Amino acid sequence: MKIVIANESHIKYAELICETIKESAKVRGTGIAERTPEYIIKKISTGHAVIATHENEFAGFCYIEVWDNKEFVVNSGLIVHPDFRNQGLAKEIKKRILEHSKELYPNAKIFGITTGLAVLKINYELGYQPVTFSELTTDEAFWDGCRTCKNYDILTRTNRKMCLCTGMLYDPNHEKNTKQHKYDSKVLSRLKKIKQALLLKKVKS
Repeated sequence: MKIVIANESHIKYAELICETIKESAKVRGTGIAERTPEYIIKKISTGHAVIATHENEFAGFCYIEVWDNKEFVVNSGLIVHPDFRNQGLAKEIKKRILEHSKELYPNAKIFGITTGLAVLKINYELGYQPVTFSELTTDEAFWDGCRTCKNYDILTRTNRKMCLCTGMLYDPNHEKNTKQHKYDSKVLSRLKKIKQALLLKKVKS
């Protein structure tokens, strides 16, 4: 398995990447911001993505977005092809994109929002901390990307304070980020309860 900074030789996988992200969201029954092949190609061409391949087959992907004049960085679009799941590949991709983000933007705070409990677990083990949306970027362009998500109405009804996604932040200047730590199952339990409460409100409304 090769996990490398994506380059123009990987553009051929752009459409497959988009399809894999979309199909994964359908299977999980979760909302997701849609990506286009053109957008993925841009990330690959500018060196703002990491890709995993196995014998020239697409295995996984993740890319970088920059907000608020490089104050915030997002590692987004994490996906592992179904043929390569349950092998720990997602965590390896996240580790590599985190390293690459710190190399490109050493002073930026790195964050992500996700409904996936597996991704929350990985992020926590890598040093991310759960935070409120108020601690993330205020850039309208970032939040506009949520418009294609089926849960966007929750985000608007709460004045962008919360949604089914959980925000997680990696602050390079924070002491707790200097060492990886074991995942605390209590964090997962709290995050589950928050999501269940929000989902119940959505159903009742």
